Amino acid sequence: MALGVLLIVLGGWAAVAALQLAGTAIGMYALILGRVPGRWLQRNVEHPRIWGAGALFLAAGVSYSSTVAIIGAGLITLGYLNTPTFNH
Repeated sequence: MALGVLLIVLGGWAAVAALQLAGTAIGMYALILGRVPGRWLQRNVEHPRIWGAGALFLAAGVSYSSTVAIIGAGLITLGYLNTPTFNH
């Protein structure tokens, strides 16, 4: 039973670490190059640098601070939004 608990705890920790690593890599890619990987993201993300900053904040905030994670999620959402045009 202790081995099962250890595997579950270690597996959860490893999953969080892998997601943080992937989020950091994708966020740095978008922030530095100004584009996001993948066709679907390239079609839908209007502001890739803002999206990349949000991915970095979200990756950092997953295990450290929920406030940082919420800021990251907000920045990712802003990355999807179109720039408003005011044509009257």
